[in-house]
Amino acid sequence: MNKIEEYILSHIDPEPEVLKKIDRDAHVNLLRGNMTSGHLQGRFLKMITQMIRPKRVLEIGTFVGYSTLCFAEGLEEGAELHTIEIDDELEDRIRANFARSEYGNKIILHIGDALDILSRFPAESFDLAFIDAGKEAYWDYFEVTLPKIIQGGFILVDNTLWYGKVVEEVKSNDWSTWGILDFNRKLADDERVEKVILPLRDGLTLIRKK
Repeated sequence: MNKIEEYILSHIDPEPEVLKKIDRDAHVNLLRGNMTSGHLQGRFLKMITQMIRPKRVLEIGTFVGYSTLCFAEGLEEGAELHTIEIDDELEDRIRANFARSEYGNKIILHIGDALDILSRFPAESFDLAFIDAGKEAYWDYFEVTLPKIIQGGFILVDNTLWYGKVVEEVKSNDWSTWGILDFNRKLADDERVEKVILPLRDGLTLIRKK
């Protein structure tokens, strides 16, 4: 952690204890524990949810449920969050993490392929979505998600600067980086939406459906 990051984290709202425990558990027990959103991004996700005030939120890529709980924390009474995770081996851990939080009752967990599960939802059924799944399929996830968002609704896409690899020479077999580059290029030319990349953590793109 650099000095700027330390300064930021010491001058924003504290990370809730339950999220601290979930984050630490992921780092200790899972191979890719750094996939959790973490303190800064988590507080941002909560606050932007409070700003948008969505009635229904969609998340593609639950992992251990850290970001999910941040969205749930920002939801108003009666709102709900649908989150989709493809790795069924994480299901017990996810449900246990949701049970640890007072906001877990706002969340509906779906286990399976998001491209299949999203076909069950009608058009324009969500106000806000968060995409944080397999990078090589980012554009596919976006294309399936966009019709499910109301006009004027928002999509957040994580990792769009991808450790700075987007401005470096890319290895031919680095499919994740190629997926991010393809997504960023296509989105930049997409006139259906407005978009801005925020240099928050590993890059977070905020998209508004026209």
